[in-house]
Amino acid sequence: MLAFGTGMKFALMADIHANLEAFRAVLEDSKEQGCSHFAFLGDYVGYGADPKACLDLVRAMNAPCVKGNHDEYCATDVPVNGSSPAAAKTVLWTRKQLTEDDRRWLHNLPHVLTVEGFTIVHATLDGPQRWGYVFDRLAAAASFTYQNTSVCFFGHTHVPIALIRDTIIRGGTFSEIKIQAGKQYFVNVGSVGQPRDNNPKAAYAIYDMEKATVELRRSTYDVATTQRKIREAGLGA
Repeated sequence: MLAFGTGMKFALMADIHANLEAFRAVLEDSKEQGCSHFAFLGDYVGYGADPKACLDLVRAMNAPCVKGNHDEYCATDVPVNGSSPAAAKTVLWTRKQLTEDDRRWLHNLPHVLTVEGFTIVHATLDGPQRWGYVFDRLAAAASFTYQNTSVCFFGHTHVPIALIRDTIIRGGTFSEIKIQAGKQYFVNVGSVGQPRDNNPKAAYAIYDMEKATVELRRSTYDVATTQRKIREAGLGA
């Protein structure tokens, strides 16, 4: 467990996907919101044209980090099976952009990590290395079985959602939730680099441990520059 003390304000970020413009915008917003600590939920690379720059920023922050599926793909030389042609193309390109040290760092990341009072994972808690998707209450039930903290943050789907378990599991989209004693929360913080919920703004969440609230934040960024870089790198669909 990584311990930081109480009263901390964490920015939770997932699925940066080598989108440097979105990542910088979210970092700026999080600092303006008074976040004192950061935690990253995987998929730092993949899709975008700035894997090295994004990874350098993440590593320099020395924050809690877990591994995503794209991180694993880009950290190894195993064949890319089961991915879309665009994703597979980007993995092969990204491997060439990273140093051996970068790839080793990605490969050695844990799948699950307990930070002060909460858990972080990229996909699911019941089989984090299988990269399953949680979009609803039924899929969340298996993860709740393995959740040992009141709050767990995850990513992978690029769709922000908050699932809450007390006597039953309920939940859905959210803007802010209050963490209450006796309940468990499985919260998707959305995607920094590639949102997929019909809102093009970069998404992340702030966990205010003193106020016991989780807020979904959105940041505008220079989409045109991001798209141009992807085209110039030959990564477009």
